[in-house]
Amino acid sequence: MEDKILNTVIIGSGPAGYTAAIYCSRAMLNPVLITGEDFGGQLATTPEIENWPGRFDSPDGASLMDSLFTHAKNLGTQFVYDTVVSCSLKGDIKTLTLSSGEQLHCKSVIICTGAKAKYLECKNEELYKGHGVSACATCDGFFFRNKTVAVVGGGSAAFTEALYLSSLCNKVYLIHRRDSFRAEKALVDKLKALTDKNVEFILNAKVDEYIGDGTTLKGIILDVDTNKQELSLDGVFVAVGHKASTEIFKNDLELENGIIKTGYSYATSTSCSGVFAAGDCADDTYRQAITSAGTGCMAALDAVSYLEKH
Repeated sequence: MEDKILNTVIIGSGPAGYTAAIYCSRAMLNPVLITGEDFGGQLATTPEIENWPGRFDSPDGASLMDSLFTHAKNLGTQFVYDTVVSCSLKGDIKTLTLSSGEQLHCKSVIICTGAKAKYLECKNEELYKGHGVSACATCDGFFFRNKTVAVVGGGSAAFTEALYLSSLCNKVYLIHRRDSFRAEKALVDKLKALTDKNVEFILNAKVDEYIGDGTTLKGIILDVDTNKQELSLDGVFVAVGHKASTEIFKNDLELENGIIKTGYSYATSTSCSGVFAAGDCADDTYRQAITSAGTGCMAALDAVSYLEKH
């Protein structure tokens, strides 16, 4: 594939990437999709999705992503199971270098690299990552079955994590720095209904420090309304947002607060001609699976239009 100039390469395998692949395949562009290390994107680790149109059966993210993958594959999308480590996007022919050392050359690129979880960046966090501190309840929740855990955050992701853990753990604390939430009201109501069971809210609270024996997390120190409080825990799940995965593009594309700027020649076009962006890497406002899929569709159609003119 190194010597062949491809029409379109899609980077990322979340809802934006898969949707872009479906539309590019239908346009006979013979797209190549580079999956990245997070196969299926953030959605693949979501235990229950209640707002995907038409799926009122609340599918898990992994199965939903698998169906999108199969759809794209059946239409002829070629998949490369690797990660882009560097790129050159400013010329008419774009070059993407993979971790294997292979280079792909193409006329257009659709970036759908999504975002990665943010952490709290407080004392001892790095020490206990993977040893009691996690950013993914569906990945690591099993290890805390029948134990006491906390979820930190106030958005829909935090509430989804807490709801999932409430079915596994003896006790779940929801810790938030404010007394109001950004989460969907339906999720808030669901979790509040469990306060008589095994869920407790700790509000106006900030995690100052993780504490443990140097190997395993034992708890946290909270600042609650300016008062220090120690809370014994077996695990902490951080759900305070995500950071766009755009670092490798910073020398080629215009970014704003780490988000790829779009809307140049086309709705999804970037500052480099022939390069388009969709999903969370280009959206810091909506960040929904369905909006990612929608912009993936837009990026594919924009790429088709661009290639017809070039």
